[in-house]
Amino acid sequence: MKILLYGLNYSPEPVGIGKYSGELAEWLAGRGHEVRVITAPPYFPQWRAVANRYRKELRREVAIWRCPLWVPSRPSGLSRLIHLASFALSSLPVLLAQRIWRPDVVITVAPAFFCAPGALLLGKLCGVATTTWLHIQDFELDAAFELGMLKGRWIRRLAETWESSTLQAFSKVSTISEAMRQRVIAKGVQPKRAYMLPNWVDLKAIQPQEGIQRVSNPYRRELNISNETIVLLYSGSMNNKQGLDVLAKAIHILADNPGIVWLLAGEGPTKALLKRYVEGLSNVMLLPLQPAKRINDWLNLADVHLLPQKADAADLVMPSKLLGILASGRPVVASSPASSELGGLTEEAGIRVEPGDAKGFATAIRRLSKDRELRTRLGRKGRQLAEERYCRKTLLEKMEADLLEGLGKIS
Repeated sequence: MKILLYGLNYSPEPVGIGKYSGELAEWLAGRGHEVRVITAPPYFPQWRAVANRYRKELRREVAIWRCPLWVPSRPSGLSRLIHLASFALSSLPVLLAQRIWRPDVVITVAPAFFCAPGALLLGKLCGVATTTWLHIQDFELDAAFELGMLKGRWIRRLAETWESSTLQAFSKVSTISEAMRQRVIAKGVQPKRAYMLPNWVDLKAIQPQEGIQRVSNPYRRELNISNETIVLLYSGSMNNKQGLDVLAKAIHILADNPGIVWLLAGEGPTKALLKRYVEGLSNVMLLPLQPAKRINDWLNLADVHLLPQKADAADLVMPSKLLGILASGRPVVASSPASSELGGLTEEAGIRVEPGDAKGFATAIRRLSKDRELRTRLGRKGRQLAEERYCRKTLLEKMEADLLEGLGKIS
């Protein structure tokens, strides 16, 4: 197949959507498909663009066109919309030029949903033989309104009307969780055209470390953490929807609890605020994101993983970092409603706390930090879930088969 992947984020961004889009494109190219990508320069999670200009590159057999965009230093409601729109506009000429190539499939990744109309236009120009596929990693419009970044009843009504008509125009729409798939159907997409394509995890790259592997983890030596100390780890982007204020409050609640250390690693607009919250606490370390090649040691450093999340974002996003946590065989404390997919997974592989409940979050951490047997049991369950539901090879082979069947290339 000739496959065009169109989206804001792409490799070498180390976390979030860019990581998965990069792995998807490279996997498809490795299967013998001709893959092109139109994307932005790397900018996430630091919110600083690298080489912010038009350029073309070849990366692992994938042809990549980079298109410039405006990146706000402190993204808010309006500035975030301008940021998304700037890429949709700058990339439109490059996108429409692909009509000459005539891709079999145009896969658009949202965010940014502003890219969707251009993808649909390219599909029309290429003819009925081209499949248009929208893959939703994040309901950016819903999140913007429900997190208070955008306001206004009539503005929301107009946005939802436009969103619904755009969704229905795609040949296929996929999301990363069943709850998000149901939301797509509620927005007017026919169930037979709504798919679930979860994010995945490399089960070979991330494996539980037990016994001597745990105590010899190189990070313990590098960070001067004793084998007896319980490591509480948050790792990932630091944005408004993460609910890091709950984490900061929990750290203060447990300030007099000996034998624990907090590792907070990541980048994003709220990192500076988090730094102020924990200033002066000797058992808190603020660190940058760690190299992808060290991901197994990094995730296994934790005795307990931490995953705060705001209530309004629970059904709009499915934190991709959870999959690595599950694969590492370590338990997680996450804030999420019981009805959400994150909540259901957490209740099997960790302790779920209601969003905004800092006291409950601290209580769950205290319980796990004192109960090694419980940590082991929940961690093993998490690894089992990762193996059963989120194997990269299984998920991507299914997606490939769906694409080929849709194009009539397999029986």
